[in-house]
Amino acid sequence: MQKFRLISSSLFLSVVLSLAFSQSLYADEKPKEKDDDYYQMMKLFADTYEQIERNYVKDVDRRILLEAAIRGMVKELDQYSNYISPKDLSRFNQVVEQEFGGIGIQVHIDEHNGRLTVMTPLPGTPAYKAGIRAGDIIDKIEGKTTKGFTLPEAIKTLKGRAGEKVSMSVIHKGTSEPIPLTITREIIHVATVLGDTYKKDDAWDFMINKKDKIGYIRLTHFSRHSSEELRAAIDELKKQGMKGLILDLRFNPGGLLSQATEISDMFIESGKIVSTAGRNSRNRKWEATKEGTYSGFPMAIIVNRYSASASEIVSACLQDHKRAAIVGERTWGKGSVQNVIELEKGESALKLTTASYHRPSGKNIHRFPGSKATDVWGVTPDEKYRLRLKDEELEDLGEYRRNRDILDHSAKHDEQFNDKQLDLAMKYVETALKDKAKPTKKSDAKKPKKKPAPKAAKPANKAAGLPQPAKAKIVIQTT
Repeated sequence: MQKFRLISSSLFLSVVLSLAFSQSLYADEKPKEKDDDYYQMMKLFADTYEQIERNYVKDVDRRILLEAAIRGMVKELDQYSNYISPKDLSRFNQVVEQEFGGIGIQVHIDEHNGRLTVMTPLPGTPAYKAGIRAGDIIDKIEGKTTKGFTLPEAIKTLKGRAGEKVSMSVIHKGTSEPIPLTITREIIHVATVLGDTYKKDDAWDFMINKKDKIGYIRLTHFSRHSSEELRAAIDELKKQGMKGLILDLRFNPGGLLSQATEISDMFIESGKIVSTAGRNSRNRKWEATKEGTYSGFPMAIIVNRYSASASEIVSACLQDHKRAAIVGERTWGKGSVQNVIELEKGESALKLTTASYHRPSGKNIHRFPGSKATDVWGVTPDEKYRLRLKDEELEDLGEYRRNRDILDHSAKHDEQFNDKQLDLAMKYVETALKDKAKPTKKSDAKKPKKKPAPKAAKPANKAAGLPQPAKAKIVIQTT
C-alpha cells in the first residue's frame, strides 16, 4: 500500500511538472530563471500533496484534495471565477439553459405545518395538466412520505429523465384526502420573460396599462432562450397596439453575454453595443444592426442594486444610445466576462474571468475591491429617475412580487402595495407619450406682403429675368 502511494505521488508529480513545462514551451519566450521558478513552485505543490496523502492522520480522498487545491487557486482570483465539480455541473447547466427533466412545479416547506407544499405550478407543464395547483401538499413521492423532507431531497426526487414516470399523492388545497397521481416527466423550460399578472388562460399579461397601451416585461435571467422569449412577448404587445414599454431588470443577476448583445440589438439600429478586452483573449466589439429593431416608442428600464452583468450591458447600452430612460438605483457593478472551460472531457468545468467589458461610452462598469461610492462603476439611472429603496422596502417588494407570481386566480393580491420604482418608470413613459402626441407649433411669422407687379426690364437687366437652373428638391428622411 505504501509503495502504491509513493508511485502514485511520483506519477502525480511527473504529470504536474509535464503540464508546467508544456505551458513553458508554448508560452512566449520566458527567461530560464522563470522556468526554474515555475518548476520549484510545481514541485512545492506536488510535495505538499504527497505529504498530506502519506502522513495525514487518516486517509484522505485524492479527489477531495485535488478539488480543494483547485478551489483554493481560483478563490485567490476574484469572486466570479470558480471550479464546478462533476456533481455540481448538472445544476450549473440547468441555470444556464433554464431546462431540466421534471414535472414543472415550484415547491417549498410550509413554515406553518412543515409539509412539502406547492408554491405554484408552471403553466403548461405535466404538473399543471395533472391539476396540481398552488397550496397543494405533496403527501408522498414513490410511496415515501414527505414528512421531514428537506427541500434539496424533494427536488432531487421530483426531477429525473424526461419520459420517466413519478408516482405521488397530493392533498389539494382546502381538502384533507390524498389523491394518487402518476405524472410523466418532461423537459421543463423555465421562462425568463414574465409579465405583471396572469391572464384568464394562465398566460402572462404583458400589457400593464391598457388605456395608454404601455407594456411591461420582466426579465429574470439572461439564459439560452431569453431573446426568443422577449421577441415573442414584444410581438404580442405590438399586435395589441403597444405605444410604450417598461423593461424590468431588477434582481436580474445576468447570464449569457450573447443574450445581452442580442437583446440590446433589438432596440438600437446602429452603433456599438459592448466591447470586451482581456490579457490572453482577443478584443471583441459588438455592433447593432437595423434589421429586426423595435423602435418608434418610448422605453424605460428599471434596475436596482441587484441588477448585474448582462443586465448592466443592456441598460448601459440603451442609456448611452439614449434609447431608454434608466429608472431606479445604481446597479451592482460587474464588468467582467467569465468563460466556462470544460475539464475532464466535459465532466467538470472551470468558470474563469478572462476579460472585462466596456459600455459604448467607454465608461467603467466594474466595481473593483475598495471602490468608493464616488467612483465610476455600475449603471446610474437618469438624474430625474433615481430612486433607491430602503432594505425593508426591498423586502416588501420581493414578497409582493412572489405573491403575484403564484398561479392561483382565487388568491387575493395586495392591491395597496405601491411599487415606487415602477410608478416612476410609468410616469416617464406616459410623459414621453404625451410629448410625442403634442402637435407641432405653427410659426408666428407674418405672411409676406405681395410684391408689386414687376416693371418691364431694362435692356441692361434682361439677363436677370432669364430662366435659372432648377433648385434641387428638398428630401425629408425619417431616421
